[in-house]
Amino acid sequence: MTFWWLMPAACGLSFALTAALRRYALSRSMLDVPNDRSSHTVPTPRGGGVSIVITFVLSLLGMWLGGVIDTGFFTAVAGAGLLIALIGFMDDHGHIAARWRLLGHFIAAGWVLAWTGGLAPVQVLGATFNLSWIGHFLALFYLVWLLNLYNFMDGIDGIASVEAISVCAGVGLLYWGSGHASLAWGTSLLALSVFGFLLWNFPPAKIFMGDAGSGFLGIVLGALSLQAASVDPRYFWAWLILLGIFIVDATFTLLRRLLRGDKVYEAHRSHAYQYASRQYGRHLPVTVAAAVINLLWLFPVAYCVVVLGLDGLLGVAVAYTPLVLLAVKFHAGELEVKTVAR
Repeated sequence: MTFWWLMPAACGLSFALTAALRRYALSRSMLDVPNDRSSHTVPTPRGGGVSIVITFVLSLLGMWLGGVIDTGFFTAVAGAGLLIALIGFMDDHGHIAARWRLLGHFIAAGWVLAWTGGLAPVQVLGATFNLSWIGHFLALFYLVWLLNLYNFMDGIDGIASVEAISVCAGVGLLYWGSGHASLAWGTSLLALSVFGFLLWNFPPAKIFMGDAGSGFLGIVLGALSLQAASVDPRYFWAWLILLGIFIVDATFTLLRRLLRGDKVYEAHRSHAYQYASRQYGRHLPVTVAAAVINLLWLFPVAYCVVVLGLDGLLGVAVAYTPLVLLAVKFHAGELEVKTVAR
């Protein structure tokens, strides 16, 4: 049975749902009104990421019914993704205390690990290590951090969508080129689910993703990366490399704010990508730059790890070094006094 028809269907459904959500948000005055911590200047409808959630969960259902994914993976991703989307949706429409959001995040991450078996053995410097319960513990925090950093990095038009599409396209190509094409169905359908939304979210955005969409993307990308690690340890390193822009910016910013004693759960706009968008006066150059970095820098490094045999840890170090330098250049985590919009 062929599933190629799912690909245009996913893109079309996501596009149509986003249009409907935008009309709904406008009719209910569900607008993200700019404030001193915003990176936008025009009130914009929010919550469009629900289209990604609905489209990809239906895609998962189609893959499960067609035997592309097993019951455990379907239950893991659909269950955790819907829980995170629900928490995000409720937070978008009101406010949930940070501690309760975080509890929900850990429950969702634990759900993924319970159904997928946790972290597979990892390869470091040519040796394979089965980390057992320590690995599962690390995987739990990895998933929680990934879904939160994706929320943190969804701060300018199109960047979270472009990142998801770029990462999924990159790992999909690596799957096809290294003998595990069946893994590419999940990443391809996720990329197309996001692409339909991106057509409304590309700078200047006509609707924002919201916490429901960004958190959903974070937990799903994390689950897909753990699935890949269970097939081939090299794939996990490839995922870490391709997610480098978000991982480095969010982690560098968080550490800097922690050291300064900031309340890290409070909203801010001190990520490198936010400083860059203010420096250049627009969101578009920064969003496009993220895609270019993924294509011309991170994908080739990931290719070297998966295809040419470069050690995964070394690959991450090589990939992240210029990203750290960019984080420093654009003042990631610094007090908001360094750059001025022009």
